[in-house]
Amino acid sequence: MLVVSYAMALPMAAVQAPPKSDPKRVYLIHADELRYDKWQNNDAQVLRGSVEFEHDGARLYCDSANFFESRNSFEAWGHVRMVQGDTLSLTSEQGYYDGNQQMMEAHDNVVLRHRTTTLYTDELYYDRIWNQGYFQNGGRLVDNGTTLTSDWGEYHTDTKWAIFYYDVKMVDKQFQLTTDSLYYDTQVKLAHIVGPSHIVSGKSHIYSELGYYSTVTEEAELLNRSRLDNQGRTLVGDSLWHNGKTGVSEAFMNVEFNDTVNKSILKCDYGHYEDSIGYAVCTDNALAIDYSQRDSLFVHGDTIKVFSYNLETDSVYRVLHAYNKVRAYRIDIQAVCDSLVYSSLDSCLTMYKDPITWNMNQQLVGDEIRVYMKDSVIDHAHVVGNAFSIEELHKEKCYNQVSSKEMFAFFTEGRIHEAQAKDNVITVYYPEDKADSSFVGLVYMETSDLRMFMDSIGKLSRIWAPKSDGTMYPMSQIPPQKRYLDGFAWYDYVRPLSKDDIFIWRSKKKDDEETTAVQP
Repeated sequence: MLVVSYAMALPMAAVQAPPKSDPKRVYLIHADELRYDKWQNNDAQVLRGSVEFEHDGARLYCDSANFFESRNSFEAWGHVRMVQGDTLSLTSEQGYYDGNQQMMEAHDNVVLRHRTTTLYTDELYYDRIWNQGYFQNGGRLVDNGTTLTSDWGEYHTDTKWAIFYYDVKMVDKQFQLTTDSLYYDTQVKLAHIVGPSHIVSGKSHIYSELGYYSTVTEEAELLNRSRLDNQGRTLVGDSLWHNGKTGVSEAFMNVEFNDTVNKSILKCDYGHYEDSIGYAVCTDNALAIDYSQRDSLFVHGDTIKVFSYNLETDSVYRVLHAYNKVRAYRIDIQAVCDSLVYSSLDSCLTMYKDPITWNMNQQLVGDEIRVYMKDSVIDHAHVVGNAFSIEELHKEKCYNQVSSKEMFAFFTEGRIHEAQAKDNVITVYYPEDKADSSFVGLVYMETSDLRMFMDSIGKLSRIWAPKSDGTMYPMSQIPPQKRYLDGFAWYDYVRPLSKDDIFIWRSKKKDDEETTAVQP
């Protein structure tokens, strides 16, 4: 054992290191030069040249040091390095190591390397007992291409977790996240979002306060009503899943997809969206709202899909498909059918399989019905195959009726002003006395073509036919079988009465009515 009473300096070769029997002690292994003065340097052994210490499985190196053997600690300068096993190293320009607390305090150009993770900062405290390093004046962590920066942070070498606070930024490939709090598991490459966070991924911007992001798969799972924005389109849900590689997103419960460019909204409890091709699908309480016109159109069906075309041009347009128990409501028109297609290119609404549409007191049915919008209001309708038009007169349950192979209806300011029927036209109508608006009788007529004109309040004012066969019956002598054409059915009990009523399905079979209510 080396005993020094006053000042002296010895080459290290003349000094034998004591046996390492106590793991709690810091042992001096090597120094090119040792100088010690009991009354100077605060009772420190002054070491110079290739200094090496060992403490409880860790090796510590530096160019020079002040070793406080009684306090089991040392100060270090120049190429300071601590190595623990073959997975952890800590380098800096200067440092202080407390063997009793097993705490390394590193300053200036600090670099902590642990497996594939590297932490850069100017001041780091590394606690070997708790296996964690923390900084308070800014730091940067790099992990397999992922970079995290913050004002304050921790890195745990046992769990491989990084915890960053204040002005946090995470950059990974095409992904950038900014927040005030972030937990990152470097072992599984998973970032835990625990506070208000903004994420930029390609053309998408995401806001979330709780969720996860994998830097390996580039997938984000977001909770607590997170929001995704993509070039004027916003997706919100109780939870969201987003793939940054493919641009595919899924949303669950209370989902709302708002396309402010095309002025349309999709609502549902499950949604799927692909931003690269502008494709969306909604199921479970699905609702589509088109607010591009003066009056909004509300459409409900079991499933709603949206397809986008010409995305990279100024001629972009979208086509909406709704199918299975479709119900639609707008102030000037209501409809039910099995499936529906709406195109923003020509503002055409096409209904298939048992379609029925209503406008004021008019009802149209057929094999297929096409409704065209213009300047925010309904312009005209085209009924293809087995067309049947009914006008409710609200007098003695009388109805004007027309059946034909094909039918057209033209509208002004949301009201029908002219109807045309073509091929095998059969009509029943009640002409009125202009003096007192009473019915003159019933006219039954068959013709090849028919044009009907309505007044400003929707009443039949006159008709035109090229050649016809018909009979007029006085009101008191109308045969019961002539009051209604074959196939007559007035579906007022099926008609959607409001935007909320479209969620309640009502079957056309009134005596065996199937009613299904869906919560909007």
